[in-house]
Order: sequence, then C-alpha cells, then structure tokens
Amino acid sequence: MLEFRNVTVTLGGARILRDVDFTVKQSETIALVGANGAGKTTLLRSVMGFTQMSGEILFDGRELSEVPPPQRPGLGIGYAAEDRRLFSAFTVEENVIMPGQVAGFSAMELRHSLDRIYRILPELKEMANQPAGSVSGGQGKMAALGRALMIGARLIMLDEPFQGVAPALAKRYAEALRTLRDNDREVTLIITESNPDLLRKFADRALVIERGEVCEGSFDGGADTA
Repeated sequence: MLEFRNVTVTLGGARILRDVDFTVKQSETIALVGANGAGKTTLLRSVMGFTQMSGEILFDGRELSEVPPPQRPGLGIGYAAEDRRLFSAFTVEENVIMPGQVAGFSAMELRHSLDRIYRILPELKEMANQPAGSVSGGQGKMAALGRALMIGARLIMLDEPFQGVAPALAKRYAEALRTLRDNDREVTLIITESNPDLLRKFADRALVIERGEVCEGSFDGGADTA
C-alpha cells in the first residue's frame, strides 16, 4: 500500500532520514514511535512531497515523485500536521471541508464526507459554526483530524495528535480513532507519537525511528529484539 525504499532526507547538511525502508499494508494502523527530532515529522512530510529526498515512496505501487504535492491529497491521503494549521478566520466546518473543495468534490460528496466525520467526531458538529481561532488547542486537534478525514479515504497520517492535549481530550481523541478503526477497516493509519502507550490499544504494530532510521519496534518504545 505504502512503501519506502531507501528514503534519505538531508537538511542543512544533516541527514534527517537515513535509508528508510519499510512497507505499510492496507488497513494497518501503525504507531511511528520516536523522540522529538528523531525524524517522524520529516517522514510524513516526505509522503506529502514537502521535502527534498532521495529514494522512492510508492503508494499503491505508484511512485509518488510522479505526483505533484498539491495533487497527492487527491489520491486519498489525509494529513494532520502537529501544529494543526487551521485558518482562524474560517469556521470549524469551513476548515474541515476545505480539502474536499480543493479536490473538486461535488456538493453531495462533501455532504457524505462531512456526515462520516460527524459520526466519528460529533463534537465537531457542535463547533461547526465557531471561528477556528476561538477553539482550544485540543479542539483544534479534533478539527485537524476531521479535515484529514475529509480527504483521507485511503491513508491518514497524524503527526503527534496527543501532544499538548489535556488528558480528557486525549482520551476522547483516542476513542474517535478507535471508532474510525471499527467503522472503516479499509483505511490505513500512520500515527506518530513520543509516548507509544497512548497507541497500544488500537495500533496493529509499532515502528521505532531513531536518528532517522526506522526499524520494527514494540510498544515500550524500543526496537524489537526478539
């Protein structure tokens, strides 16, 4: 489904990713575990085309270098960045539907996707008409998840979704991910996290990234040496 082949990213003379080579199968939920600065965000940004890299990233067998970055969400790839990146002057709902509008969804397709999002995240329906700039950090993370769900029919990548979120909202976010997992077994999830225990209950497997290198891991955050 998603395959990394010897992917290397160098920034300012420093190698951020080092010959990354692994495969994510369709329907898997992957916990990408690593300390801050290990390369988690760079790996996700490489899928979206936001880095200069060597090697190959294949999506359904297609080399993503053939797809311009603005067109990659149209393949069914949703991405929620760590910093949310909401447009504060727009409402929560306007932020959520924006990727679908950019992708050229019809009114019916937008409505169908929005109904799906509200089933998974009913609190977003309650906040729909609020300016995005007025919501809390945790609520903003929920809105960013909804925006990723709008376009992410095949693959959803979430960068540190629990970081800086109050415990009650972190629990609710995890419940929403379980609901998504239970209701849409076809979608593939990659979730980066410094604390793997948050993903233990619903991730299929863990990958550990250390100093830009990725290996099979365990939910204690270390490499699997078994």
